[in-house]
Amino acid sequence: MGKTELFLTIILFNIFFVFFIVAVTVYIRKYKNRKVEYLGEIKIKNEIHQRELLATQLEIQQTTMQQIGREIHDNVGQKLTLVSLYTQQLLYENKAPEASERIDQISHIINQSLQDLRNLSKTLTDDNISQKEIVALIEEEVDITNAIKKCSVSFEHNFKDLDLDFMHKNVLLRITQEFIQNSIKHSQCKNIFIKLNTSENNLWELTLNDDGVGFDTSANLSKGIGLTNMKNRAKIIGAEFSLESKKDSGTTLSIFYKKQA
Repeated sequence: MGKTELFLTIILFNIFFVFFIVAVTVYIRKYKNRKVEYLGEIKIKNEIHQRELLATQLEIQQTTMQQIGREIHDNVGQKLTLVSLYTQQLLYENKAPEASERIDQISHIINQSLQDLRNLSKTLTDDNISQKEIVALIEEEVDITNAIKKCSVSFEHNFKDLDLDFMHKNVLLRITQEFIQNSIKHSQCKNIFIKLNTSENNLWELTLNDDGVGFDTSANLSKGIGLTNMKNRAKIIGAEFSLESKKDSGTTLSIFYKKQA
């Protein structure tokens, strides 16, 4: 083999080697891109599946609450109504002043309990949510909590009307209820502050905070059923969720829903 042929062979070999390296590089890059796309598709499918699973779980919870609400209204409520009528009849027929006074007190307690059960039934069956705006719903919760006098709750908002569908109203109301209950039970707070606002980028922003003892979020966030429910509810409608709390510094929960382009 002459020098020219050897030189051409070396050149061809080098060209082939370069093409081989380029081909391998392109293949690896395409493989990595396909892998990223595949993992992205899997992630999206998992997120969709998780969201559907959470929605199903909350739907089951909601259905159970509605059944309980109807049972309260149709069964317990009717029985209390009957008892109230009996006490009224006893009050009318009884002629002893001392007994009449006690019967009247019993009748008052029964009627108050009946009204409380009706309010609870209305809340559980979701009729209240469908018929009212979110501001009115939260104001009702604030009034109910303030009537108990365990802590003071204030509510502020920066709009007159906020047209939300049932799901958004339900999520906002349930999270508000859950936060209030958790604060009263665990935080030893004196005040709870609720703010619901709209902004240029967000359809709504809900901020709830208390001045209680706070807690270690790293130890409790994954364990508390109430906290998990709030986070799952926000996730179902695609809202951003954040919770901040420190011992002796209170707790702040923020969720917001971005305006759709």
